[in-house]
Amino acid sequence: MIFRHRAGNRIGKRTLNIGILTIGDELTNGRIRDANAPWIAARLYRMGWNIPVIMTVGDTAEAIGRAIDSLSSQCRAVIVTGGLGPTPDDITVEAVAKACGRRLIRNDLVLASLRERTEACGYRWTEGHRRQALIPEGADVIPNPVGSAWGFSLNHRGCLFIVLPGVPEEAERMVADQAIPLLKRITPVSPAFVASRTLKCFGMPESEMEERIRGLIPENGEVLAGFYPRFPEVHLVLTARHPRKAEAEENLRRVETAVSEILNPCLFGRDEETLEGIVGSLLTRKALTLAVAESCTGGLIADRLTDVPGSSLYLERGAVTYSNASKTALLDVPEAILAEFGAVSEPTARRMAEGIRNAAGVDLGLSTTGIAGPTGAVPGKPVGTVYIALASASGTICRHCLFHRDRRKVKVAAAHTALMMLREHLLSLP
Repeated sequence: MIFRHRAGNRIGKRTLNIGILTIGDELTNGRIRDANAPWIAARLYRMGWNIPVIMTVGDTAEAIGRAIDSLSSQCRAVIVTGGLGPTPDDITVEAVAKACGRRLIRNDLVLASLRERTEACGYRWTEGHRRQALIPEGADVIPNPVGSAWGFSLNHRGCLFIVLPGVPEEAERMVADQAIPLLKRITPVSPAFVASRTLKCFGMPESEMEERIRGLIPENGEVLAGFYPRFPEVHLVLTARHPRKAEAEENLRRVETAVSEILNPCLFGRDEETLEGIVGSLLTRKALTLAVAESCTGGLIADRLTDVPGSSLYLERGAVTYSNASKTALLDVPEAILAEFGAVSEPTARRMAEGIRNAAGVDLGLSTTGIAGPTGAVPGKPVGTVYIALASASGTICRHCLFHRDRRKVKVAAAHTALMMLREHLLSLP
């Protein structure tokens, strides 16, 4: 959701309109989600360019041709991804050539590169690989530094088409390294400067966040605010756009400061920061060690913590103690506790956190136990019931949560809550 958007745009015709076209039957039939268009649009928008249209079509020459005709009439440039592979359904090159009235020619540089890469990888050379060396006449090739399929660019009816592979890792690298420089060459004037900040929040509904900050967003459109749910987080993106860099940055700084004060303590990070990365930095800075005992989260907390380079400095071990027997054998949870209160209970969560802390000889022990569903509910403990405990030298704290989600989301939300709980504790320490 985006709000406080002023009608019109004072930058208007001074900016370069860029379209995005993603190609593939796997996109139009819903088999996979389009990762390229959102990433490209966000990158170009931060550069100060307008993206008036994004289209997705299947692997047919007719659909690709219609898209090219439409986009060339609306945009000064278009970034196209998908359909450059060696299989028969990869028809983007042929379709673009036909739509632009160009014949296909073999590019010897591309051919040599493909042969070298194929041999280096130990693959068999096929006719499909040879097809990848065909490009429309008059096009300029774009090398692919991380994959086999090269891209190309060509002008058609005053519109620059930049055609790239559909593999997200390849498309992102080629957009950043080669497509953006191409676009800068045809920009009639310097685009407006865009300053943006993503504020990452957890634990407050989007509707409540919007209500709290509503009066902080300028009516004059100097700064726009958009909410983007990324379960279990909600991202608030603040964007300031101005011809002068200093003014855009100052407008953003002023609003960000005011909004941050209102959203604490649910605000935990900014831009590319991750919760596990923040927790890791705090553990490292305070020279503390951690061990994790997980039941309902099944190792998700340990997985996230170990996604951070250098996590071996502070994470000593993680244990998935799913059964009652494992809780007793590995964490020293008394059988009497389990019999009286059950595996999903505050006493059990506390003893799990204390048990893993003692067994590992670390500063902090973190535990989770709960009912992820869809079965397992008992009176007083519905599906989504989770207990999270944190043991330290100063004692053990425990939090009771109820997540109204499906099984996977209960696990994800519980892991996120546990990391937030750990973050809060670390921030409270001197």
